[in-house]
Amino acid sequence: MAALVCVAAPGQIVNRLRVDQKTFIRYAYGRMQEFNEDNLHLADSLYHEGESQGNFRLKCLGLSLEMPVRFAQGEYARMTETAEEIKALLADRKDLREFYFSTLHEYCEFLIQSGDVSKAVLEARAMERLASQEKKPAGKMYSYRIIGLIQSYRDNHYLAIQNLQKAVNLCREARTEQDLPSLYILIAQENLKMSNFIQAEDYCEKAEEYQSFFPGISLKAQMTRAYIYNAKGYTGKFWNCYENIVKDPLYQPQTDADTRCAFDITYLRSRGLLQEALSKADSLGTIRARLEHKHGIYADLGDYDDAYSTVSGLMAQKDSVYIKVQNEDLAILDAEMNNAQLREEAQKLKSQNQITILLGFLAMFVIAFVTVIYQQWKLRDNLEQMRRMSQEAVQARRAFKKAMDAKESENSYKIKLLQNRTTNILTDYEDILNS
Repeated sequence: MAALVCVAAPGQIVNRLRVDQKTFIRYAYGRMQEFNEDNLHLADSLYHEGESQGNFRLKCLGLSLEMPVRFAQGEYARMTETAEEIKALLADRKDLREFYFSTLHEYCEFLIQSGDVSKAVLEARAMERLASQEKKPAGKMYSYRIIGLIQSYRDNHYLAIQNLQKAVNLCREARTEQDLPSLYILIAQENLKMSNFIQAEDYCEKAEEYQSFFPGISLKAQMTRAYIYNAKGYTGKFWNCYENIVKDPLYQPQTDADTRCAFDITYLRSRGLLQEALSKADSLGTIRARLEHKHGIYADLGDYDDAYSTVSGLMAQKDSVYIKVQNEDLAILDAEMNNAQLREEAQKLKSQNQITILLGFLAMFVIAFVTVIYQQWKLRDNLEQMRRMSQEAVQARRAFKKAMDAKESENSYKIKLLQNRTTNILTDYEDILNS
């Protein structure tokens, strides 16, 4: 599935320039059909009103309506001119940064789809630096979203999901929940490209929770589901889904020509109409998009020479983009953004370590205190035991002395008794001798 469903503007129809209600309704109507050529008339009208009134806000509204149409028409130089004029008008307006960031993000998305990835990298870097300098999480959110789209363009779908998830977190921090459904659809698409069908379906459902204030999101979710059905081989479901989508009144105005063309090619291939699909592929706006679809069609036709040729051309395109993007320092931008996050995490870790060290000292103090108390108790216990033993020894010595004294008295008595008896015997013996 090579198509990128464009979901830029309708999810972000917010009165960020704080214009009057009547003007905003005109602008919002245009945004709901962002790729409709009639928007050029509306855009021109708003711009000239702004010029005549000296109102730069009206000029910005007109320029932002013009940019998607210029992209759809392939007028990339004119598209860049409108973006540059918006940047110049809002450069010093810190209070209007949300409109500034959202418009630059949309411009970057169009740059990526048109293959000018290196310029998108530079724009994303400038946006991230300004957002970090002014502490604007919304700007950082859009920066991560652009990096996610660039990684997707380079077929690094896992890295794309990581960056888009960071954008989701920053979206909540910035309280710009109106951007969540578009992010969910992008994450669903990346999961689809990795054949993570369950996750892709889950994110489609998350996006559809916002359809009450963003009606177009249901169309984007249905288009993603159609590709899921096709990838899983549920041909009947895919056909039904395709037929319902192309009849949707929002389908034409909210999707660019390349997105519709890629959807038609997928449908024709599923029907076995390969020559029609091959012819349709020539209508795609970029060389890469044409090659991506043609190599699959040639393989279906059994034309393996042309299939190999288109694959080789596609690989050369991807290598060229990779080298060019590397030369424009996508790696540095990614590192800068990740380093900013690492610094935040390091600060948190430092605080956690300080708490851990404090708790460690507290624990050591408690252990030492308990040890001292235990040793004192043990010492007292030992001293008490020694006292008891000493008392018992004294008592034993006294008892022994008393027993010895008693024995000595007894012996003295016996000696005296024996002496008396001896005296009596001798006396008796003398008496016998004398008689």
